[in-house]
Amino acid sequence: MHDSQLTVLQGCLRCLQQGHAVTLVSVAATWGTSPRQVGSLLAVSSDGQFFGSVSGGCVEEDLIERLVQRPVPTPQLIRYGETATERHRFGLPCGGVLQLVAEPFNDIVEVQTLISELEQRRAVLRRTCLSSGAVERHAYRSPHTAKLSSHHWCNVFGPVWHLVIVGAGETGRYLAEMAGALGFAVTVSDPRPDYRNNWPLQHLPLAEGYPDDVIAGLTIDPRTAIVTVAHDPRVDDMALLQALKSPAFYVGALGSHANNQARRQRLQEHLGFSADEVARLVGPVGLPLGSKTPAEIALAIMAEITALKNGIDLRAQLTPAAQTTGPACSLAAS
Repeated sequence: MHDSQLTVLQGCLRCLQQGHAVTLVSVAATWGTSPRQVGSLLAVSSDGQFFGSVSGGCVEEDLIERLVQRPVPTPQLIRYGETATERHRFGLPCGGVLQLVAEPFNDIVEVQTLISELEQRRAVLRRTCLSSGAVERHAYRSPHTAKLSSHHWCNVFGPVWHLVIVGAGETGRYLAEMAGALGFAVTVSDPRPDYRNNWPLQHLPLAEGYPDDVIAGLTIDPRTAIVTVAHDPRVDDMALLQALKSPAFYVGALGSHANNQARRQRLQEHLGFSADEVARLVGPVGLPLGSKTPAEIALAIMAEITALKNGIDLRAQLTPAAQTTGPACSLAAS
């Protein structure tokens, strides 16, 4: 889970336990093109360890050197890219300007509390007074967002994005690998013995139980996506019994347009789902990239999930014909 808030916090905790001071840097505002979004974190230890990123590599070297030599005693505002010279020196793209907040982050109890909240999939609104450094934490309530004012910096600490994959075939394997590389926590479920015995990712054991029970036993929240790629209605439909009633931000099923229309009808007529519940199902799953292989199908699915996670609904921008054409689907692609 590269550069996730949880990864950064865990790095901070290790440094504090080793007796080092830590400075936490947050992207507070951007102008022009920015490689990292507002709220992104970089933690710098007094011994030179660092975790996370605020610019994708443009300013990190200068920032880390500065903070190792002179850790901040109180919150400070740091800006990069205000002049043409700075933009050229740091390679900030398209004239982008970064406004950063750097603050001492040495309260080990606070770091442990934030880690615990995220591990339990609870979001936190953290508010720092820029003049005094005093910090307040509150349970997150939508629609609060990360925001810098003249007196305070507020950031939202949320649990890592979670992908639940039903189906341990090739598509499920590639989905799991891509999602892990993109920073998602990954859960994979498949009750079929042949697929369980052939699962190649030893670092990611398959969840025990039938998919509906597995999903019911997880904390499914608005930062969770659920995708069924077993290509077996007995398995996929079982998962959808729980998935479509959950608050997951994305529920998708592999299959052709006709296959998914039959699935929607089956869910309504025989399993008691409402039209609104069935309308949540994304199928054909994934963006229409002309995918033919399991890896390409996984790419199409992760592209759509990533866009939605970032607030972009690419499917809504497609022509009606394209919306009914998902990745190629065959038993070989399951």
